[in-house]
Amino acid sequence: MKIKMAIPSKGRISEPTIRLLEKAGIGLKDTLKRRLFSQTEHPNIEIMFTRATDIPEFVADGAADLGITGLDLIMERGSNVKILEDLKFGRAKLVLAAPEDSNIKDPQDIKDGLIIATEFPRLTSQYLKEKGINAEIIELSGSTEIAPFIGVADLIADLTSTGTTLKMNHLRIVDTILESSVKLIANHESYHKKKKLIEEVRTGIKGVLDAQSKKLVMLNVNQNQLEAVKKVIPGMTGPTVSKVLSDDGIVAVHAVVDEKDVFKVVNELKRVGAKDILVVPIERIIQ
Repeated sequence: MKIKMAIPSKGRISEPTIRLLEKAGIGLKDTLKRRLFSQTEHPNIEIMFTRATDIPEFVADGAADLGITGLDLIMERGSNVKILEDLKFGRAKLVLAAPEDSNIKDPQDIKDGLIIATEFPRLTSQYLKEKGINAEIIELSGSTEIAPFIGVADLIADLTSTGTTLKMNHLRIVDTILESSVKLIANHESYHKKKKLIEEVRTGIKGVLDAQSKKLVMLNVNQNQLEAVKKVIPGMTGPTVSKVLSDDGIVAVHAVVDEKDVFKVVNELKRVGAKDILVVPIERIIQ
């Protein structure tokens, strides 16, 4: 049984997606540009390259079993897909923004009949309905930032990662409509019929994600200081301890530590007598 996975052919999430699949052991065999399909290192997984905006519908319709795309696109299309995993990259916000010299500083300032330009009419419409705002929406396919300055619209609803582009274009964020990141999604019927293979893909990807914020700390310590070391690095389920055959009374300790804690942990380990400390990257964690 084979599965087909749709991923973006270009854009800001295309390369991170390919790197993630490679680290998960699903590397692409065909690296030529302008390709439509590629076999992978897994004989039963094929990659389909397409526009990120089309992926939710391709997965919902069963043209692809799995897909990787942004939550904003999934919600905008209203696609009936199964979200398997948050891939923790491509974070962005769909925001409502107005010119800096505008009197509109929060949603309550939006008067009836004002015009909002956006590439996300569905999500914007839902937002306005929830807020009880009676504004007009016009759909643009790009360059929404310019709309308020050429008389096309009073506000925009646009996707932003840092807000820098909005500031450069003298726009001020009024409110956040949706917080988005890249998701691994599945077709409902495919998930039922091909669950074993799909879960293998999910496990491989999740293992890479879980490892990104972790480091493997390795050290030697005299057995007399072992209890003190255990208090410093309890590890995921407790540290692994093994005897060093060449040195009486010396044991080797391995533990997985959050990356943000490494600096503190290493210094505390030195304080309690640990030596030969190594901090090693982790490729995958399978739990």
